[in-house]
Amino acid sequence: MSAAPPVTLDAILAASRRIAGTIRSTPVEASPSLSERAGVPVHLKLEHHQRSGSFKLRGAANAILKLSAEDKARGVVAVSTGNHGRGVARAARENGVRAVVCMSSLVPANKVEAIRAEGAEVVIHGRSQDEAQVEADRLAAEGLVMIPPFDHADIIAGQGTLGLEIVEALPEVATVLVQLSGGGLIAGVALAVKAVRPGCRVVGISMERGAAMHASLAAGRPVEVEELPTLADSLGGGIGLKNRYTFAMVRDLVDEVVLLTEDEIAAGIRHAYFAERQIVEGSGAVGIAALLAGKVRPRGPTVAVLSGGNIDMAVHHRITCGETVDVAAEAAAAPAAKARGAA
Repeated sequence: MSAAPPVTLDAILAASRRIAGTIRSTPVEASPSLSERAGVPVHLKLEHHQRSGSFKLRGAANAILKLSAEDKARGVVAVSTGNHGRGVARAARENGVRAVVCMSSLVPANKVEAIRAEGAEVVIHGRSQDEAQVEADRLAAEGLVMIPPFDHADIIAGQGTLGLEIVEALPEVATVLVQLSGGGLIAGVALAVKAVRPGCRVVGISMERGAAMHASLAAGRPVEVEELPTLADSLGGGIGLKNRYTFAMVRDLVDEVVLLTEDEIAAGIRHAYFAERQIVEGSGAVGIAALLAGKVRPRGPTVAVLSGGNIDMAVHHRITCGETVDVAAEAAAAPAAKARGAA
């Protein structure tokens, strides 16, 4: 028998009240193009319209607002692939709290600059989220309060508020497509949605390149996976070998996990732009991409979460113009090009 989840519906409801003045309740809008393709009503949860550009503000705000006055005075530190850091930076700034965000060199430059623009101190360390975590742990040991990106009860409860908004907007929802990385978003959303709609099917969507939660579920325990460059960069990073919450919650609450190729993710970005008039990053487009690729066959009214819109607009332009963007090849070529330029 599975252990009781560390987060309850009451905790998510409390988080909803706590962060109401901080976050935006984002729209759920019908998609005629995807509905026709899927054969069921498909709606899009426009979370990329969130104040920080992604869902991450929900969990970050909940965690920071729950800190004691003493902990707020110490300041906070976070490790991030981009969007969590921006959410922490904004929530910290609005509450007068010092914030330091540790990231790897794989994080796109536009996300690094956006975090700096929110007033946080940025530390680039290593080539993976796990390596950046080492620096964040060091700073926490020196006195800063850690705000984890996903594996924390307050973070999960905050992200779960998105699930409450889905069932409020579409009470008859039967399938929800949610981004899957460390599991904080899908754990909270699945708990909230299934508390109200027990029969609702929750599908996790990730990328083929370095899907840590998928590999961990297959192994039956948290495992390390190499973090690789991908258009869905916000879904990169490990889940932590000492994962306390999200692994078990995803295992128990998520009905299916689907992985996408880079070409499929790019197709999702293009469809979001041309058919839905929405600018979304690779991770934000994976629900659309899964429907387009036929990798999810929804039953009944369906919601796909568009989780973030913090994409490098130069990359977005290339993709929407039909160019094949291979971020792995470009990342591998960058050091050589830099060396040639320095010669």
